[in-house]
Amino acid sequence: MRGRTFFFSCMALSLFVSCDSNTIIDENVNIDNKEWTYLNKPTFKVHISDATKKYDVLLNVRHTAQYPYANLFVLVHEKGLKTKEYSYRKELKLAEEDGKWTGKSAGSLYTHQTIIHKDYVFPDTGIYQFSFEQNMRDNPLKEIHDVGLQIINK
Repeated sequence: MRGRTFFFSCMALSLFVSCDSNTIIDENVNIDNKEWTYLNKPTFKVHISDATKKYDVLLNVRHTAQYPYANLFVLVHEKGLKTKEYSYRKELKLAEEDGKWTGKSAGSLYTHQTIIHKDYVFPDTGIYQFSFEQNMRDNPLKEIHDVGLQIINK
């Protein structure tokens, strides 16, 4: 009886959860103990099936209110099956000059989403890999809760 109740509860819940068919990936990786080390490079693999469409590629970061800086520098590493890996540095502005956090808050967590590529056309179909490496002076960088990738089909 309990199994049936659980099953039907899950089915009812799934009716209320909406799926965005334009989202190719929306994943986040927790940072252990909220301490992001240089060696911890959250990595995401995504399959691109249409190289003619445009995509928005976004980096997600959540931090606590105790994060000690107004910004965050991240090295973005990208690799495709037929492309060389390339890396570049991205700055995320997390706070205004007066110290007010710029992200959306949920309790003591602040969520930031920044565009990596806007209206981007991938060079080919296949598996692409995105890795994110913190590029601050502190190692470990404290109060980072999780890091993620979202790719939206335009």
